[in-house]
Amino acid sequence: MQTVSREVLARWQVRKTKKQKRAFEAFLLRALREAGYADARAEECGALLKSRNLIVGNPDTAKVIFTAHYDTCAVLPVPNYITPTNLLVWIFYQLLLVLGMFLCATVLAALIWLLPLSEAALFGASTLMFVAVLCFMCVWMIAGKANKHTANDNTSGVVALLEAALAMPEERRKEVAFVWFDNEESGLFGSSAFAAKHREAARNTLLVNFDCVSDGDTFLVVLPHRMKEEPLADILRASFMPRGAKQALFPTTRKAFYPSDQLHFKRGVGVAALKRGKLGLYLDRIHTCEDTMFDEQNIDCCAVQGKTGKPAEQGIVYI
Repeated sequence: MQTVSREVLARWQVRKTKKQKRAFEAFLLRALREAGYADARAEECGALLKSRNLIVGNPDTAKVIFTAHYDTCAVLPVPNYITPTNLLVWIFYQLLLVLGMFLCATVLAALIWLLPLSEAALFGASTLMFVAVLCFMCVWMIAGKANKHTANDNTSGVVALLEAALAMPEERRKEVAFVWFDNEESGLFGSSAFAAKHREAARNTLLVNFDCVSDGDTFLVVLPHRMKEEPLADILRASFMPRGAKQALFPTTRKAFYPSDQLHFKRGVGVAALKRGKLGLYLDRIHTCEDTMFDEQNIDCCAVQGKTGKPAEQGIVYI
């Protein structure tokens, strides 16, 4: 990796508050301009929640748009466990989290009944405690203490995009655009605002989104089902170059679901690195202090999309 990418990993893993994001914005745009991208800029958009997406190139004329979100999340006691190829397991896990929140609120509310108060006062106080605890947990997930460890989610995507931009040959730079989305962790607001502002690109341009690409040996490249038989899909498969023990899978959205910014784009492709387990492919550790895994070989596999070279045959699996 280049020096500027190592600096991102060492110094800029926390990008949650407005102040933190503005500081990172200044750092990233300066690095890109020094690399020859004179048009590197911040674009503010969005109605419900203002987002500042960081952009290089012209998304409205680019043949391909590469993206990753740069905002980071609050630290949580349990990870966001995602199983893109096993939707039932993912739904079950989300239900367990909700059940856990209600159980915690119920236990704390029940403790109120140990106080020497009237039954009416106890009922009111316990109800208030139950609601307050649920509200606190919901607010904490969005506005809680920033996670200091975001190696995979999504410093890995930020660095992969940066490495691809820095490696892009001068003669190809006008053909692509790079976008670092804001406010993904709040509900994909940055990419939603971008899609609304660049409607033609959102409908017709191939977009490749990198989110959590540094912790796992199996790359999941989720293609829109409508792209399955297009020549662009074949080019994308051939251009992805897994190395060594790495493997790449190319399911369509009918066989895999990956919740990230590419969902706002008709030709959006989601890329993530996953691990294998008894329940299939999975992503864990993110949103916790355990998010420290950063496999540089994975970054190379992603950044190679911005380079020219012969496609690797070993490791590519078509499904």
